[in-house]
Amino acid sequence: MRILLFTLLFTSSLFSQKTQIPNDQNLNVAYFASGCFWCVEAIYESVPGVNEAISGYAGSDVKNPTYKTIHKTGHAETVAVYYDSTKITYSELIDVYYMSQDPTTYGQSPDFGKNYRSIIFYSNATEQKIAQDKFNFVNKILNGKAVTEIKMIDHFYPAEDYHQNYEKKHPDNSYIKSVSIPRLNRFKTKYFKK
Repeated sequence: MRILLFTLLFTSSLFSQKTQIPNDQNLNVAYFASGCFWCVEAIYESVPGVNEAISGYAGSDVKNPTYKTIHKTGHAETVAVYYDSTKITYSELIDVYYMSQDPTTYGQSPDFGKNYRSIIFYSNATEQKIAQDKFNFVNKILNGKAVTEIKMIDHFYPAEDYHQNYEKKHPDNSYIKSVSIPRLNRFKTKYFKK
């Protein structure tokens, strides 16, 4: 009985913890969607200059989406990337974005559907120009096959706490082992080689 009680208390405390959003005034935030947010979060957290990445939802007018509802609301799994602009630029974060995914698909295998689409969100006119210029460059190389959307960020909703740092917390999960870790390793091979 004690073991059961301890297990229940421990489990409930895991799920009741609130996602901590960095409040450092020296950090900027950028938003990216490119398939499963577990993968994208791990990729950005591996990049020097990135302080934190938070999994969440963006890209729709519907308020308060959840993981169970986003396939109906039009949101995409999105990651908020908190970064130190003295160490990495918004432009370099977009380079990370394109190096870590296939911008010619509406999802990242094996994840397809509207909630896994490719979106670069911008917060101001400067970011919009950078994002559009990068898209135009990549799209030209890909002979017009890039499907990445460029959208103004309206609202970002952090995902449920159990999604945060999912790859770190669940290294033995079959999806993490077969999809997320290989995607992260492919990215690291390209990024840290440059």
